[in-house]
Amino acid sequence: MSTLAIGGVLLVVMFVVLTLGAWIGFGLAITGWVGMAFFTNSSPSLNLATAVWQSVASWELAALPLFVWMGEILFRTNLANQMFIGLAPWLRRIPGRLLHVNVLACGIFGSVSGSSAATAVTIGKMTVPELKRRGYPDHMSLGSLAGSGTLGILIPPSIIMVVYAVAAEVSIIQIFLAGFLPGLLVMVLFSGYIIIWALLNPSQVPPDDLGSTTLRQKLYASRELIPCMLLILLVIWVIVAGYATATEAAAFGAVGSLILAWWGGSLTFENFRESLLGATRLSAMIMFILAGAAYLTLAMGFTGIPRALAEYVAWLNPSKFQLIGVLTVMYILLGTALDGVSMIVLTTTIVLPMIQKVGIDPVWFGIFIVLLVEIAEVTPPVGFVLFVLQSMSGRDSWYVAYASLPFFLMLVIAIVVITIFPDIVTVLPRMFVEATQAGGPR
Repeated sequence: MSTLAIGGVLLVVMFVVLTLGAWIGFGLAITGWVGMAFFTNSSPSLNLATAVWQSVASWELAALPLFVWMGEILFRTNLANQMFIGLAPWLRRIPGRLLHVNVLACGIFGSVSGSSAATAVTIGKMTVPELKRRGYPDHMSLGSLAGSGTLGILIPPSIIMVVYAVAAEVSIIQIFLAGFLPGLLVMVLFSGYIIIWALLNPSQVPPDDLGSTTLRQKLYASRELIPCMLLILLVIWVIVAGYATATEAAAFGAVGSLILAWWGGSLTFENFRESLLGATRLSAMIMFILAGAAYLTLAMGFTGIPRALAEYVAWLNPSKFQLIGVLTVMYILLGTALDGVSMIVLTTTIVLPMIQKVGIDPVWFGIFIVLLVEIAEVTPPVGFVLFVLQSMSGRDSWYVAYASLPFFLMLVIAIVVITIFPDIVTVLPRMFVEATQAGGPR
């Protein structure tokens, strides 16, 4: 059986297992076991133990439960409501109103966490219950959160960017700089869609109950933003100042949220206990999915499916824009079965010579891959953000996938835009290189 045929078989197995209602982590692991047992000579049991251990024994991954706990604390105290009170007067005249909070909050928090899952969970814990309580439709609140949650890996610092920079041997600083303007572009596209949807569906947007507000009243209401902004600035500052890694900054965030909740008088023993239990349940679910995904990734690597896809693309010998189109399809297909880091690690060494041959800038290509990984995060059946929001909201993953479809299309549009106008990606890295060569900051 050919390698690509094996990939088709494993995809069918995954769909069948998940359709039968198996837990997501079990579904991924079962698919990996089938691939390992029937299509390789490796031991399924031994590799299962290795993959599970390696997937969770990570210092960087320790940031995830800490950010989840931070979100639980904010969710169970009145800090989330304060954020909405502060933003509402400024957004009331924009079609879609408070739905834009998901985009803005994820964009800000994404610059802190570097993880789509952590961004979606932390912001979701604050915004989804509030939007539901205020009457906003679930499909828009979950869809905008699913799309905006992926900003965690596009807006620097980002673990995915570091992985690509190391694999492609390009400057990490240049990759980080390249992500800022595309991140802003994606936020504008998401908010633009929300505005268009609100104009076409005015009856689904809750009425504005604030009445007319003066600039002074808006500024007075914005004082409610101070606690959350202080917390975000704390987490950013300890990273930028070099006092903490992203994982240590997550601990600062959790402690800071506890202090702010206590200072605001909304922290009780019951809230503290429930936040710990909620963070434990959600973190265990995420870790379980990660373990299953790691085992499936290992099985995919043993079967040679990612390498076979990359070699097939090389055999086609496409032009620059044909190559971009083919790679887009290839990475979206890989995203249905692999996590983002694995996609990059398993394909970069094969793909890089191809892009260099047709004259594609490796820094631009890094952002291109990150956008494709963002798409993979909201692509069933293995869209990781979909799994996280499914568990958090109680909706099934297909409902969340359908809700996120418009934002999936916005990400595709973002890829088209940076392909037509590559300077959106390369202008900041180029300015940095020019400044460095001129004897500026190094």
